[in-house]
Amino acid sequence: MTEFALLLAQVDPPSDTFYTVSSEWGLLVVVYLFLGGIAGGAGFLGGMLHLFGAPQDRPMARIAFVVAFAAIALSAPLLIIDLNRPDRFWHMFLQSENGGLMFKWWSPISYGAWGVNAFSAVATLAAIGAIAHWGFLPRALRGLVEGTIGRIIAALTGLGGLFVAGYTGLLLAYTNRPLWGDTTLLGLLFLLSGVSAAAALLTLIGRRRAHPASVHWLGQLDAWSTVLELATLAILAVSLGGVAREVWGNGWGVLLVVGDVLLGLLVPLALHLRPRLLGRMSVPSAAALVLLGSFLLRTVIVLSSEAV
Repeated sequence: MTEFALLLAQVDPPSDTFYTVSSEWGLLVVVYLFLGGIAGGAGFLGGMLHLFGAPQDRPMARIAFVVAFAAIALSAPLLIIDLNRPDRFWHMFLQSENGGLMFKWWSPISYGAWGVNAFSAVATLAAIGAIAHWGFLPRALRGLVEGTIGRIIAALTGLGGLFVAGYTGLLLAYTNRPLWGDTTLLGLLFLLSGVSAAAALLTLIGRRRAHPASVHWLGQLDAWSTVLELATLAILAVSLGGVAREVWGNGWGVLLVVGDVLLGLLVPLALHLRPRLLGRMSVPSAAALVLLGSFLLRTVIVLSSEAV
């Protein structure tokens, strides 16, 4: 009997999440999570630059608002398309019987959907104000990013960005699948990764259009976020124990270590600390690798669990 029990201990999955049915999420959801992280991170960074930065940081803040709007506008349709019945996505917001609002405060999916909607609304207002500053919309709309109204919209966009960047990970954590349902750290991990990816994209877009001090600040923030992301990922892997070995003890684990940890985190961190390594290419190279690592992180997290 003892030998039989030991045999069962060796072959049984390390978590009861291994007995659940796959949600059948694929590449569309990966791209949704990637763009959602960038949208949230850009909204947060834009709000920070607008509220606490110097006047010279306002051009980068406006770029961040437009990036946040564009990313959230692109990501939402991807999730809707991935649904088994895309035509019923509105059931998340309206009751089909009487047309009343559909809100379940106890459901992460429900309050998450409303939170993303609220962020989309304020990010749209901030982006309209930014585009008006560039001369493509009526001058009167500049007030959306100026004065008291501008500060209120910037604050709401920043807070909403934090929620959206972290919510994508929390959504997975509330799904009872291997890896996702076995940790509470995915929200923090995705938040840090989203902020890093947004800082990297803003660096690529704004380094010739915004003030050098703004670009430098983004680089410093990206470096600190990378350190925290590395620590969070290490704690997550250790805390998962047998789940990590079961899910990542294959090609997915190699992709995570080489693609995300090495290329997406350690190499960019080295370039931030030693910017002379690649000369003028250090900053854009680090930013491009951070974006690659952020995408590969979500690819591994989603598809390695779906492969179980």
